Amino acid sequence: MEEEAAENIGRAFVEFYYNLFDNHRASLFSLYQASSILSFEGQRIEGGAEICAKLNQLPFDECRHTISTIDSQPSPATGGFIVFASGSLRLPGEDHPLRFSQMFHLLPASEGRLFVQNEIFRLNYG
Repeated sequence: MEEEAAENIGRAFVEFYYNLFDNHRASLFSLYQASSILSFEGQRIEGGAEICAKLNQLPFDECRHTISTIDSQPSPATGGFIVFASGSLRLPGEDHPLRFSQMFHLLPASEGRLFVQNEIFRLNYG
């Protein structure tokens, strides 16, 4: 049952996250806290405000993610979840989609919500 719950939570989170990223990127702020850490293509960014500033300053306004795989595991020591997504993203004016992988470590926040404690994003070249 715990494995199925992790899969359901992971799938729901990924759908929610990429919908926000693609359509309302400024709204991602609600998913982070002051302790959150993002590794974006090797650059370490700490804090919810700083992470959202980075994501909102990316050199494109439009983006469309297509998810290929979602893997989720419960993280019993933290009461959270590890979620790994892979897929492609398409930018305006680009002929070919870019492949990516992204990992999220979700932790419990107030009122039964989850927040992103750790996040790693990498483009997959080759």
